[in-house]
Amino acid sequence: MSKQPQLNANIDIKNTAAIKSPDGNQVFAEGVILRKVSRFITGTSEDGIIPVPVFYDVVTGKILVELLPKELRDEFTAYNDEAEHHMD
Repeated sequence: MSKQPQLNANIDIKNTAAIKSPDGNQVFAEGVILRKVSRFITGTSEDGIIPVPVFYDVVTGKILVELLPKELRDEFTAYNDEAEHHMD
């Protein structure tokens, strides 16, 4: 289980804002996106794997795209759109 991040002692939780999914939900779970890296890039004898931590809405399963690295946002916006069409 992930360790709860500690808030800076100078930050009052009352002065923070809720993060909501596009559907208005506020409860998220943590997952991992796995990215494969060619052995030619890693310089090793085998391809490598990079885990990218993500948060997703526990109700809809949609990934919170705003928290992804910028280079992956378009790909996972499309992923969320496709997932929504499969739910209909």
